[in-house]
Amino acid sequence: MMRDTRVSGAVIRGKQLTGNMMGGAMSSSQFADRAPDAPQLTAHDENHLADYIRLLDADDEGVPWSEAAAQIFGIVPAAEPDRAKAMHASHLARARWMTEVGYAYLLGPRATR
Repeated sequence: MMRDTRVSGAVIRGKQLTGNMMGGAMSSSQFADRAPDAPQLTAHDENHLADYIRLLDADDEGVPWSEAAAQIFGIVPAAEPDRAKAMHASHLARARWMTEVGYAYLLGPRATR
């Protein structure tokens, strides 16, 4: 399926949507309980760019954190409410960091100077 994806005002046109972007939940074992807090892009960030977009979209649309955590992380918030809320909060914060700072690491060394 092809569709435009909006990320903080920018639109990624015609991106082929697969896996997480189509709405399937990932296993929570593929997510760290807390997102990285490194000052540079990490392998975890690169592996979860689509999930970060989903988190930002869900937050922008007012989706309750528990629903977003269930859909994106594949975790059952009723069974692990503290873990689910912490995972959601830290990954959403990292997704926001990506829109402000982290994206520059994707653009190359000249953009991070």
